[in-house]
Amino acid sequence: MDKLTPQQRHKNMAAIRSKDTKPEMIVRRGLWKRGFRYRLNHKRLPGHPDLVLRKYRTCIFVNGCFWHGHQVQFIMQNSQCIIESSECCKIPKTNREFWVNKIRRNKERDSEEQRKLAEMGWHCITVWECELKPSKREETLDSIAFTLNHIWLQDHHAKIVQYPSMDEDDIQMSMAAEEDGEYRT
Repeated sequence: MDKLTPQQRHKNMAAIRSKDTKPEMIVRRGLWKRGFRYRLNHKRLPGHPDLVLRKYRTCIFVNGCFWHGHQVQFIMQNSQCIIESSECCKIPKTNREFWVNKIRRNKERDSEEQRKLAEMGWHCITVWECELKPSKREETLDSIAFTLNHIWLQDHHAKIVQYPSMDEDDIQMSMAAEEDGEYRT
């Protein structure tokens, strides 16, 4: 049984935003600070990704753990879909069948949209709300930056150059040559 009246529940649910959420703003500020530029909620791409980085051919989805069923397991039992809550996604006990179906549909739609984007040649990154808690935030943002740079290098066929290693004798000889003035710029 719901503790709120239908009007109170409606008001709570209507206040939930789909754009400019706190987790999305954290990712946007973190990427901007690291020098990445992006567009918001591109209307022509499937799923209207939260962030689109055209230079990297990458779409970033910032998902709320509850709404997108982070680490939720669906089990079919007697032709009925049963859901197991995860640590960051607790399924309400009231109107449980509605929430199970809603989260299942959201997960299916997310995977379908990402499949379409991949067919179009886009890379997809999903950032979960629980990964943006203060204790994990910088690590997550650094990981996104690393992934974007790795994607750019792969797409542009950048060569990785191995520099020759120098042993101690070579280092001492080059230092002595610099002191003697052999290397002048």
